[in-house]
Amino acid sequence: MDYPQAVLEKAQRLEQLLQRVAAGESLESANQAFGFDLDQRALKRAQARYKSGGRTWQALIDGRHGHTSKAHSALREWLYARKQEDASLRAPQLVEEIKTRFGKTITEGHVNLLLRERGLTAPRGRPYKRKSQETDADDAPTGTETVENAGLFFPGSSPAGDGPDTGD
Repeated sequence: MDYPQAVLEKAQRLEQLLQRVAAGESLESANQAFGFDLDQRALKRAQARYKSGGRTWQALIDGRHGHTSKAHSALREWLYARKQEDASLRAPQLVEEIKTRFGKTITEGHVNLLLRERGLTAPRGRPYKRKSQETDADDAPTGTETVENAGLFFPGSSPAGDGPDTGD
């Protein structure tokens, strides 16, 4: 993996600091000499990484600094333009187009993240579906429905709706 020069130099300076501290120099003076601000806890972690890595400065390279990006600028600009010309496209379709056009495999989640950063995503959730005018008219209550027999469906009620039928 290619790391920036600054990251490599930092790992080499940290190796020199660890060697000086191991030789008996105080942590404070070694911090000042190499431009670090390590405390005892960070020193112990660095010593453990250095020892487990075979006592080489490469073991002290930290994190994923300088990792390459699959979604380079040309791919992102194409993605944004493609989504703007056809807003109905979704991530699975775009992933397939990216694979055929650029030869890169990018996840649907990453495509959605890139689109969300530009404000090109559809609203979250399921799309709202409107009913046609004909079905709206059929489903709407008319106001003329009767509720006269509504009480008959409940056990122990009378047609008049005034409580149980006692047979008086």
